[in-house]
Amino acid sequence: MRVLAIDYGRSRTGLAVTDPLQLIAGGLATVPTAELESYLTDYLGREQVERIVVGMPRQMDGTDSENMKRIAPFVNRLHKLFPGMPVDMCDERFTSVLAHRAMLESGISRKARQNKALVDEISATIILQGWMERRVDNV
Repeated sequence: MRVLAIDYGRSRTGLAVTDPLQLIAGGLATVPTAELESYLTDYLGREQVERIVVGMPRQMDGTDSENMKRIAPFVNRLHKLFPGMPVDMCDERFTSVLAHRAMLESGISRKARQNKALVDEISATIILQGWMERRVDNV
């Protein structure tokens, strides 16, 4: 079963997913946040997903960032929409910086690097990869 990661944003949300064996994290999509719940309902209706990982925005000192006031109600809605689906929170500090660095190192054109939707999808992939690495470290 897959694990789905969410990089929740005010206007756009990046999504990433593992392969069924949970070995590799890859970008899934970037969707308008207003359409996110219907997208997730559709996706979870046709794919086997074991859990959802949501990026948790933190300040450098470890305190919640301003965006947390939007994410906490979203996580509550996830619990109501998908009862029984485990939802983990994962620190998302530096994911946008890492996403831009990954885009630079992969040789993506300057114009493509300005695509905020692509940055969101890559950020979700980095969140998921980090979650997977921490899970392996704790085994």
